Amino acid sequence: MFATPSPTPSQTYRSTSIEDPATSERLSFQLGVVHYAIDILKVQEIRAYEAPTRMVNAPAYVRGVLNLRGVIVPVIDLRIKLGLPHAEFTASTVTVVLNLEQGVVGVVVDSVSDVVDLHPSQIKPAPYFDSPVAAHCITGIATVQQGDTERLLMLLDIDSALSAQVRAANSAHLQ
Repeated sequence: MFATPSPTPSQTYRSTSIEDPATSERLSFQLGVVHYAIDILKVQEIRAYEAPTRMVNAPAYVRGVLNLRGVIVPVIDLRIKLGLPHAEFTASTVTVVLNLEQGVVGVVVDSVSDVVDLHPSQIKPAPYFDSPVAAHCITGIATVQQGDTERLLMLLDIDSALSAQVRAANSAHLQ
């Protein structure tokens, strides 16, 4: 059985449009050439990628499970979940361990960039796309200036993006 952490303030935070200015710190990471950001309060730790133990009949997006100090943690490949092309794992590939409403889960990302502090003026509403991922998971788009360059961050509601998958991985583990 997966351990469920005690509730934290971040677990009661839900967004349906532009993010709340009170929670402005985000962990940014890359999947391919696209930069994403998630609420830093969801992040438990960042680990170098290690191949998880594969589970029989698990969906393709579930890479397997890790034993994290006695807690069995499902590991989800965020590229596969978001419908992106497969990429080779490199030295910069990491597993971000998250405390979500549904429990502890690890997500594999290409690399972690930094922690950004977003001001509400940097966040714009996400345009509507007829896509299940974009419609409920991308809550906004932020513009971040780094030196002379500007980059866009897709603000990802990680709870919404993974809710069904975390429940499915937890169910598969219990069977």
